[in-house]
Amino acid sequence: MAVREILILPDPLLRKVAETVENFDDDLKKTVDDMFETMYDAPGIGLAGPQIGYMKRVVVIDLADEENPDSGKIAMVNPEIVGMSEETAVSEEGCLSIPELYYEVERPAEVTVKYFTPEGEEVTRKATGRLAVCMQHEIDHLDGVLYIDYLSRLKRDRVMKKFQKRARLVS
Repeated sequence: MAVREILILPDPLLRKVAETVENFDDDLKKTVDDMFETMYDAPGIGLAGPQIGYMKRVVVIDLADEENPDSGKIAMVNPEIVGMSEETAVSEEGCLSIPELYYEVERPAEVTVKYFTPEGEEVTRKATGRLAVCMQHEIDHLDGVLYIDYLSRLKRDRVMKKFQKRARLVS
């Protein structure tokens, strides 16, 4: 296992749509292991393939440190939201690719997600609370969507300017 570099806004890969995983092989399993190790090292509760430059539809989540009946390691390959509640909830979100910033985001309170395990087993799972938020946040990454896209244009523009300036200073 290896800790991979997490891409930071405004890296253009964060805005690209990830490709469907076709091969459920040892390379996929190794990447999933690396993603968990990277997420724990950060530390975070979720990580999507594009955040480490892996442009495949893979997500890892672990809410084990939170009091949550849905806690534990989850690896989702080719996840797809197949149902969502009309009821919404607002919660504070952050992102490993947009470090040190947290904003309130409104999302559906409950989702049903269909995905495959790294071994190729199909799973359909209903989620509420923090798990539902995390699943939606990470699946958005696979479509090039960031949580700041749910903010007002003014807040989003401020975040973008801050990270563009930071990127210029680093390079």
